[in-house]
Amino acid sequence: MFASHFSISNIPFGIASSTAHPRKSAATRIADTVIFLDELAKHDLLSSLSADAIDSFSQPFLNALAVLPKSIQQQIRAVFQELLSKGLSALPASSTAPIHDVTMHLPVSSGDFTDFSCSKEHVLNAGEAIMKKRFLPPGFLHFPIGYTARTSSLVVSGTPAVRPRGLFRRGNGEVEYGPTEQMDYELEVACIVGKPSELGESVPITDADEHIFGFVLLNDWSARDIQALEMPPLGPLNGKSFMTSISPWVITLDAMKPFETQAPPRELEVAPYLDDNKARNTYDVHLQADLVIDGKATTICRSELKAMYWSFRHLIAHQTSNGCNVKTGDLLATGTVSGRTHDSHGCLLELTRGGEEDFKVAGGLSRMYLEDGDTVQISAFASEGVGFGDCTGQLLPALL
Repeated sequence: MFASHFSISNIPFGIASSTAHPRKSAATRIADTVIFLDELAKHDLLSSLSADAIDSFSQPFLNALAVLPKSIQQQIRAVFQELLSKGLSALPASSTAPIHDVTMHLPVSSGDFTDFSCSKEHVLNAGEAIMKKRFLPPGFLHFPIGYTARTSSLVVSGTPAVRPRGLFRRGNGEVEYGPTEQMDYELEVACIVGKPSELGESVPITDADEHIFGFVLLNDWSARDIQALEMPPLGPLNGKSFMTSISPWVITLDAMKPFETQAPPRELEVAPYLDDNKARNTYDVHLQADLVIDGKATTICRSELKAMYWSFRHLIAHQTSNGCNVKTGDLLATGTVSGRTHDSHGCLLELTRGGEEDFKVAGGLSRMYLEDGDTVQISAFASEGVGFGDCTGQLLPALL
């Protein structure tokens, strides 16, 4: 599945292992074949690359690769494209494995994770669902608003999500502790920091791309009833911190360059550090979320990354504007990617208008929020040959 996302035009990076290659190490993917990069190096097929580059291929995370200068990363990409243009049959047998024989792992070790709210439509839709009023927070048009999230509960696609327990308010006003009754997903994209910044340094928006290694899909699982009670006045904690899923393949800036496009125009004048003079400062990426129940899939969202009011360049510039440093492996996420239409709502909070309207799914069933056994699969592609694959997780019952 998703083989068409991974062509020679993509060259993603991930961390993989298999029975024949039990040690976690860097890999890339062509169609449904995974290629272990350290095996290519062992067969002297990467001799034109630096020692640092070759050493990064044998590490259990991509951080050592992500921190390399852009010029080296581009050289690595060019070498792999030339090598793979000769066909997979030209590679050593020990270097390749079918995707179904491979275990994918977290691609990077992340010390920090900031979840932003880049979608104007999501903010308006969520406000209407919760407060019955469409409004923007006072800072939204001035800067990308966000909160610091947890990295200890980051997991790779395929890891089941256990229904969390927490405190929430019932309809009768009583607060009680128990399994969430409003389990949700959020369709997001995140950038991974490559080049770190120094403490006290602000990264100019013109240099932001130099600090981005690549992109992954992200599902910020959310317990809406727990979140609703705890948010005032400091924001979410246990309603979101129990688990966040990311896709295993990092899609690089070089792979995404052909799909650069213009972000929506600013509705207010912004501070100079957020004034981006790059005309094509975001990406044309099509996102989708499917709800799978008993093997039957229902598409519940189709949305566009280019509709986000704030770009990844803005996120890097804003995160560091106060002197906060970013480190290799850090995640900066978009928040829910939503659009204006009913079929482009990137979470169930929006789709159900805060739990007031259910929706139909395959098999004649209906849903308001996620039920135990449901699987959420989010995916994204830019064009034939360049996509993200998927980020998938099944909801399991709460632990008693």
